[in-house]
Amino acid sequence: MNITENDIEKIIQQVLVNITSKPSEDVKKDATPEVKAEATPLRKKYLGVFEKAEDAIEAASKAQKKLLKEFKIEDRERFIISIKKATVANAEILARMIIDETGMGKYEDKVLKHKLVSEKTPGTDILTTEAWSGDNGLTIVEMAPYGVIGAVTPSTNPSETAICNSIGMIGAGNSVVFNAHPGAKECVAYAVDMMNKAIVEAGGPENLITMVAEPTMESLEAIMKHPEIRLLCGTGGPGLVKTLLSSGKKAIGAGAGNPPVIVDDTANVKKAGKDIIEGCSFDNNLPCIAEKEVFVFENVADDLIYHMLQNKAYMLTKNQVEELVKIVLHENIEEKAVGCSLDRKRHYVINKKWVGKDAALYLKALGIEGKDDIQCLICEVDLDHPFVMTELMMPILPIVRVKGIDQAIAYAKKAEHGNRHSAHMHSKNVDNLTRFAREIETTIFVKNAKSFAGVGFGGEGFTTFTIAGPTGEGITSARTFTRQRRCVLAEGFSII
Repeated sequence: MNITENDIEKIIQQVLVNITSKPSEDVKKDATPEVKAEATPLRKKYLGVFEKAEDAIEAASKAQKKLLKEFKIEDRERFIISIKKATVANAEILARMIIDETGMGKYEDKVLKHKLVSEKTPGTDILTTEAWSGDNGLTIVEMAPYGVIGAVTPSTNPSETAICNSIGMIGAGNSVVFNAHPGAKECVAYAVDMMNKAIVEAGGPENLITMVAEPTMESLEAIMKHPEIRLLCGTGGPGLVKTLLSSGKKAIGAGAGNPPVIVDDTANVKKAGKDIIEGCSFDNNLPCIAEKEVFVFENVADDLIYHMLQNKAYMLTKNQVEELVKIVLHENIEEKAVGCSLDRKRHYVINKKWVGKDAALYLKALGIEGKDDIQCLICEVDLDHPFVMTELMMPILPIVRVKGIDQAIAYAKKAEHGNRHSAHMHSKNVDNLTRFAREIETTIFVKNAKSFAGVGFGGEGFTTFTIAGPTGEGITSARTFTRQRRCVLAEGFSII
């Protein structure tokens, strides 16, 4: 029997699709999933995937130098178009790989996210040159590349983030080395191979995008310290951002969110109920911009809950909420000596095996069957409830009644923890909208729409999966991955 190269490629893809792992968000812990013995040699066939961080960096550095020496900006755009076409063609494969490997999210929504990346991630078109001319000549400021970028991707949006970042980074003239989350390394490896092949097919150089095959904290440290790495970019939790900022290099960090949503008594409550449930349940609440807790005026709270229930939400009883807390959260008690007394602080961390699961699975854990159509679990709680104060990344939505706008904003600010990531509001009162936007100070503020409108899905503007709130770059694009260079021609080229 003759086996062709195409047959081998299909076998490889099928093996990778069947690999599964438990999710983990702790970038400092090597949570590498158990895989089949043949997975490592198979990964060697992936273009751009290297066993050692140093080899990945060297290959990316050579590719980036070749990109600047032999290709024009219009060539970069051609490479990006090829990546986008490949992303659409592979959207279903990538979505299935993520589900199988991480066990998180919804297949249909992951397909949509990959298509969103391909349609609304800007390339070279967002780069502009500034110029000044006058009696003293001409000055221009161009957006130049950094060189080789070291990037970290999360397990919640692994290949989507890698593709989105790669488009922007290559558009800016850089190459990139990824240290993927170990719990999502296979789908990122597939995406890296896919993008490299798309670039080569469009006439570009190999290895503009590389990756460490077995990402660990040690490989991340090697990337951060390597002299060829000029810029760092990470999407993950606060621990990751802190790690990148401690490197001594320029770092772009996208951290935690826990976005609140306020509904006041001027809102279109029917629309708000529908929008909030659809936003909260999209990809099982994995997106960092998704609605995580609701603060609703008392006089419209019952109406809002009614419309949520009409849109595939399920209301939990008080006893069910208490039981669910024990299932999806771990309770930690911190003790600290203060003078002659002991200060005990209670806080909660998420049970990672429940992150991004379907709503029906939580109900089954509570002994409730036959609710497979439910998209989100809702519950009424107080402000200090752990479901409000902990970013769950699960389709569980706590609702807190408030007396008015003052209390709503104060509560929302406390729940958001000063992350300045995302916040949402449903209201027709311009004063209330303006006040909340000013006080919450988030990078994204969505008014009267689903949360994902904030990244261009049902809203205007381009998309990104790296929202750099902690370091201030905001909605990242090719512009974010450039440095400004000024060129001055004195006493010349002024034609007036």
